[in-house]
Amino acid sequence: MAERTAIEWCDSTHNFWIGCTNVSEGCRRCYAERLATKYGWAKWGPHEERRRTSAENWRKPLRWNADTRRFQRVHGRRQRVFANSLSDVFDNAVPPAWRADLWALIRATPDLDWLLLSKRPQNMAKMLPPDWRAGWPHVWLGTTTEDEANYRLRWPVLACVPAARRFISYEPALGPLRIAAGPCPDWIIIGAESGPGARFANPQWVRDVLADAKGRAACFVKQLSTPGGGVVKDIARFPPDLRVRRFPPSALRADELDLISDLERLDGRKLTPEQINLSLDQAREIGEL
Repeated sequence: MAERTAIEWCDSTHNFWIGCTNVSEGCRRCYAERLATKYGWAKWGPHEERRRTSAENWRKPLRWNADTRRFQRVHGRRQRVFANSLSDVFDNAVPPAWRADLWALIRATPDLDWLLLSKRPQNMAKMLPPDWRAGWPHVWLGTTTEDEANYRLRWPVLACVPAARRFISYEPALGPLRIAAGPCPDWIIIGAESGPGARFANPQWVRDVLADAKGRAACFVKQLSTPGGGVVKDIARFPPDLRVRRFPPSALRADELDLISDLERLDGRKLTPEQINLSLDQAREIGEL
């Protein structure tokens, strides 16, 4: 959908379909449901139909992928695309054929870093494509954990799913969260709830997560609560110790992308994720990377 987005932790959003079902307290004031209701895009609920977006919309990531060299010259890194900001890739109510089409398009756009965020990590393993194996290098998997109870419920499941990068979204932050010892996400997004009736996120919760993640995970503080129920998005207005916006490194670097492009040009076809991984491993062995 959006080549540019107001979501600070990605460059673009792309919705393959619209519609979802609320599954936990973090969904109570869902911005996606609010927008879909306002504009009549789709209805929320387990028995409501999801609305697939247009064929023209599905072609947009192919154009972004073709423009990757220009994007990297301007930004010095790969383009990050948040998939399905108005739905959930791993929603049970979505026709499996739609998800197969999604995987085919993501497979065809290896020069984009795809960020897939879900409240249903228990569905990931059975809904990933057959050739996923250790994970596609340009796809990050994430889950929303709005408090410690949901972190303990969802993160251990995601931690067992192979992926190039795993992340959690502690947004909306609805209660304290501590990142215990053991496997840790590669990246943690932190954000207060926004919109009408937004619940207050104690800044100490943010400090606790930053302290627990220090030296273990990159953190991105997206927005903070104000006492009157609003949010602050301007990082310059954050307390100095909360001005943290970091990303984990991409699983593919620019020099690796150059190698992939050279190999594909010589081979005359797009490489599969397995061929890409094999080629990169071979290049590292002979010292080219």
